[in-house]
Amino acid sequence: MKKYLLPSLKLTAVFIVICAVLYPLFIAGVAKLAPGGGQGETVSVNGKVVGYANIGQKFTADKYFWGRPSAAAYNAAGSSGSNKGPSNPDYLKDVQAKIDTFLAHNPTVKKEEIPSDLVTYSGSGLDPDISVQAAKIQVARIAKSRNIAEEKISALVISQIQKPLWGFLGPEKINVLKLNIELDKLR
Repeated sequence: MKKYLLPSLKLTAVFIVICAVLYPLFIAGVAKLAPGGGQGETVSVNGKVVGYANIGQKFTADKYFWGRPSAAAYNAAGSSGSNKGPSNPDYLKDVQAKIDTFLAHNPTVKKEEIPSDLVTYSGSGLDPDISVQAAKIQVARIAKSRNIAEEKISALVISQIQKPLWGFLGPEKINVLKLNIELDKLR
């Protein structure tokens, strides 16, 4: 037994040092090289921080673009998806409620035109981005509420499109916070 116990304890100690000390220190060091120095990439307006570029925020006013719904109530400390499958009755009721709300605020849109990212949760519950289609479908509501020509808002949407990583990894997307900040600058 001694023959196996001592090597097992040594191996456990080595892996504790690697997994609980060295690896976290390495990841923290890499994070310091990222935008925001590991504290998150803040978005500022007139020198005041208004949010984070990689954490979604709730926008419900008709004059703003709405982001993706959050199962975590946009709380970064409690990041999570809904963990409900597409056949779960509670999930289906929740999605239908989101569809009904969207249609009530966007009367010119048909149910089948609503992009799924406007009525379903992301895996983290904190997705800051929406699809280009999700932004474009909201233009009429925002133009009416702000009394701005739809063409101006459509041009703003196009200017905010982020291309896929390296031109082919992932879809085109739009950061909702940054889009709404630029929207507030429109006259």
